Amino acid sequence: MQRIQALSNQFNPTIAPPAGNVTYPWVMKYPDFFPFEQVGNLKGKTVIISGGSRGIGLAIGIRAAKDGANVVILAKTVDPHPKLPGTISSACAEIEKAGGKALGIQCDIRFEKDIQAAVQKTVETFGGIDIVVNSASAISLTDTESTDMKKYDLMHQINTRGTYLMSRTCLPYLKKSSNPHILNLSPPLNMQSKWFAPHLAYTMAKYGMSMCVLGMSEEFKGQVGVNALWPRTSIATAAVQNVLGGDSMMQASRNVEIMADSAYVILTSCHKKTTGNFFIDDEVLASVGVKDFSIYRCDPKFNDSQLAPDFFI
Repeated sequence: MQRIQALSNQFNPTIAPPAGNVTYPWVMKYPDFFPFEQVGNLKGKTVIISGGSRGIGLAIGIRAAKDGANVVILAKTVDPHPKLPGTISSACAEIEKAGGKALGIQCDIRFEKDIQAAVQKTVETFGGIDIVVNSASAISLTDTESTDMKKYDLMHQINTRGTYLMSRTCLPYLKKSSNPHILNLSPPLNMQSKWFAPHLAYTMAKYGMSMCVLGMSEEFKGQVGVNALWPRTSIATAAVQNVLGGDSMMQASRNVEIMADSAYVILTSCHKKTTGNFFIDDEVLASVGVKDFSIYRCDPKFNDSQLAPDFFI
């Protein structure tokens, strides 16, 4: 937590952003370009998204909806939450406003019967599944002594087990798609102890999602594209607002659209050639010719080099 607090203090809104050409090691300087081979758009495709009622999951759904996709929102929030924006119904309204067809299903991905019922409803409604986005995640950035087993179990049940179960349940339908993808919102695997020590339980749970990418991409090679996507910087979500750093961190973040746009590139690429990768959002976009990332800054006063880093990069 000391590292997170240090970042929060660094980006206090009462302090002007750093002057001059200040750069930090998390800023993209020499992007790792990937040869994406695009195979059309998402018109008529069915995209099922766990944790899709808000934040990055919803943004990915809205981006798909702009092509005319069928977007299935799996979430728990039916009634408005005092601290969290969005409900299943409000998310569906945004999907339809963007041009897609929406299906909202109340679902707790910790329970197999919930996922099975949601997948069945999706197939009955739209005839199949083309894309799975595993966005649902629980977070507690606490050290070992501060993480009780209730928090530990919640993170592992949602992050690792939920991702595995969602992917496994959808596989029979994905294999029938012409360009199937599974996309996990999880970080690159890195076995350095510095990524584990501050929040061991959370890192284990998120890395479990990444291990699903590592294993499933090889297991289903040539059948389903399986990749991970992670942001280079902090992204302005409810988790950042409520857990990581409040208003100061939100100001020094990029918006959710950078993740949505980079996810779109991955999900419209050839599943046979784009698989087994741990992508970083701005490198994905740089690979397809994007050079100006200023449109993704939440606060124009902050240069790209002055943004808060994601803590797994």
